[in-house]
Amino acid sequence: MGNMEGMGSAPDTLTPEGYRPRIVDRQMERYLRLFGAVEVSGTKWCGKTWSALTQAKSVTYVDRGGNLEASQADPAFALAGASPHLIDEWQRVPAIWDTVRHTVDDAGGIHGLWILTGSSTPEKEQVAHSGAGRIGRISMHTMTLQESGDSSGAVSLAGLFEDRFEHASAKADIDGLARLVCRGGWPEATDASPEDAQVIVRSYLAQVYEQSIPRLGGNARIAERLCRSLARTVGQSATNVTLAQDVFGHEKKTEVRDAEQREVSRHLDLLAGIYLVDDIEGWVPASRSPQRMRVSPKRYFADPSLGVALLRMSPERLLQDWQTFGMVFENLVIRDLLVYASAHPMASDHPVRYYRDDSNLEVDAIIELADGRWGACEIKLSHSKVEEGAKNLLMLQKKLLRDTQKRVEAPSFLAVIVGAGDAAYRRADGVFVIPIRTLGV
Repeated sequence: MGNMEGMGSAPDTLTPEGYRPRIVDRQMERYLRLFGAVEVSGTKWCGKTWSALTQAKSVTYVDRGGNLEASQADPAFALAGASPHLIDEWQRVPAIWDTVRHTVDDAGGIHGLWILTGSSTPEKEQVAHSGAGRIGRISMHTMTLQESGDSSGAVSLAGLFEDRFEHASAKADIDGLARLVCRGGWPEATDASPEDAQVIVRSYLAQVYEQSIPRLGGNARIAERLCRSLARTVGQSATNVTLAQDVFGHEKKTEVRDAEQREVSRHLDLLAGIYLVDDIEGWVPASRSPQRMRVSPKRYFADPSLGVALLRMSPERLLQDWQTFGMVFENLVIRDLLVYASAHPMASDHPVRYYRDDSNLEVDAIIELADGRWGACEIKLSHSKVEEGAKNLLMLQKKLLRDTQKRVEAPSFLAVIVGAGDAAYRRADGVFVIPIRTLGV
């Protein structure tokens, strides 16, 4: 699984001309073999529709022409077509979900009938059933560095779980990394300059504030201020009180009203519902008590370029502000880890988490598979911070393996993922050092 070769489309599908293969393509193929229907969700403009078209033989665009009105009158309208049939932006008519579910039941075990793509989550009361067992669910992100051709993928995340590792070299180009963070992984911007890509990102955010949030019953101004607050606290488990102080312009010692906290919580749900923000949950290993862990979610944007835009940065400004650069770089790495980990055949429902306990020992990312295997990663922009990251990882390993009942297995790997590094290698203490531009699926 260390490269992108062999990721072609199914024969006789609607594959768009010039399509660049995505890691999620293989997962989609697999799920179409396993489920009657597949849902692919993710933020707008991340490439869901194009990826789904590589598997589809027919399509209904729910939000185009008269399709919305016809689907509202009769949800079965959207299901008509050769299988696999793509129903794009299905969430505009939530009744489509239950119609697909019932039709899958009636199909008597036939798989791969429909693909549903959506960029927001309907209200729970609008969907009668989760679709468990009938509809496989896939989460899609913007393009990783491997998908955009900016990582060699020589170091395979899946390989690390199998004790397979290849030494690799990368260009230690910190200026180039700053440009990549600003450009982001938007399929339409992979060949754009950072400046042009940021125009696209600002347009995206304007659509979120002016259209997506109000359509879901939210307040555009609160959403915008909340996004800016999240950008300042990327990768932190900021409380609703802290966020509300930002959103409503309070001084730090000013008491935040319950109503203000509720508004922040509601808008956080809306941002998660349109897949703008990823919540990374805390990891509680078997040997530790939940009471001794910090498990409030950390929040990252769907793409690192969003944080760049919200903080009004540029490649030049990032190079002068390493603290902010480090934050948005961490966002990029978490985005890539989510994609690479989700592609593993044994991926768990929440394959990437973080660790922090009551002694303030913190590790940026824990990748855990469904069979219990796990690996731990620290994320450091500068190679000079490798020693610090390795020390944290080894301390975590020592603490967890101290349990004589061995309720926690030894990690499959420990790794420091770096931005400014020119070689992937294994240290004498066993910790891998992996430049992000060598990491892949």
